[in-house]
Amino acid sequence: MLKCKICVVGTGYVGLSNAILFARQHEVISLDIDEQRVTLINQKISPIADDYIERAFKEDNLNLKATIDRVQAYKQADYIVIATPTNYDSETNYFDTSSIESVIAEILPLNNAATIIIKSTIPVGYTAQIKLKFKTEQIVFVPEFLREGKALYDNLYPPRIIVGEKSERAEKIAQLYLNATVEKNALILCMDSTEAEAVKLFSNTYLAMRVAYFNELDTFCAKHGLSSLDIVRGVGLDPRIGQHYNNPSFGYGGYCLPKDTKQLLANYKDVPQNLIQAIIQSNQTRKKFIVKEVLKKRPNVVGIYRLTMKAGSDNFRDSAIQDIIHELEEYNIQIQIYEPTLKQEIFESYAVKNDLSEFLSSSDVILANRLSDDLKKSLNKVYTRDLFGEN
Repeated sequence: MLKCKICVVGTGYVGLSNAILFARQHEVISLDIDEQRVTLINQKISPIADDYIERAFKEDNLNLKATIDRVQAYKQADYIVIATPTNYDSETNYFDTSSIESVIAEILPLNNAATIIIKSTIPVGYTAQIKLKFKTEQIVFVPEFLREGKALYDNLYPPRIIVGEKSERAEKIAQLYLNATVEKNALILCMDSTEAEAVKLFSNTYLAMRVAYFNELDTFCAKHGLSSLDIVRGVGLDPRIGQHYNNPSFGYGGYCLPKDTKQLLANYKDVPQNLIQAIIQSNQTRKKFIVKEVLKKRPNVVGIYRLTMKAGSDNFRDSAIQDIIHELEEYNIQIQIYEPTLKQEIFESYAVKNDLSEFLSSSDVILANRLSDDLKKSLNKVYTRDLFGEN
């Protein structure tokens, strides 16, 4: 196997998992503007919570170094993977792709021969536009389908590898990823870039729809005094539906689903639709329902057990619980938070309790998106919609 020099720009879930995936076989440089993250990676310490990434740093022989030096990172690279954040801009109704464009603008004067692989999530039609803007054919979109806290695992054991180009180069890129996997049996699908961009957005919107569906099922059960557990299990026994991704929650959130559903809706401009809009609205409705259920308990102090919504993750960006917190505050309810990943005493304007026992005893109601052994002694105070004790 021919060894390559690969640069990965960005050290979040996508970037770091890609860097480690390739560093098992190739020479990899991770580039980031955060010096602290660079230092941690060079010390073989993961800056994010991911069991497989942490294990890889300890156990694998990785040919990986991190740097803030763009020239060093770009100049000799055969492939440059862009994994910078593309947050949804509510004013323009599109992803803010400026981070991608700034990276491409830096790369081309230094290395116009490298294949640039975009892993960041982008709007439908973006790759074709950006190739025209920069007058280059070196850009290829390769969508990622990773879970928070399981990013490296999902890279090592992917069910599919999709490349946004139909060409010999696309086949080589697909093989590059396939060779880095553990089982080497992922299905490869090469398609035009715009279709690949749509696959990414439609995949995540389907997952959001499934979350919304089971949440609305659970809301129905809560209103009518029915057993959500029995009904969810009964529905899931149909093999076309299945017993997976069916655990009710406070709503979908995180890095991907909120912004990807909104981006897909924006791409539906001038296209008839009802369902995509309904998925987004359903998520808002669910959070408002949770607030009303908590208010029925007439608490003075509501404790928020974890801002992170999933076990094994340290990310709480756009978590559904934050919208619930803000709405509860409008009813003059005191909010306090238990979140071990926070080092400060205040998050936004809310008190952060670092002592679990104090947090439990001083909360009238404890909101927990997912149950934990931490809560066993205070289950009488806990409000959750968790049926299965899993993500």
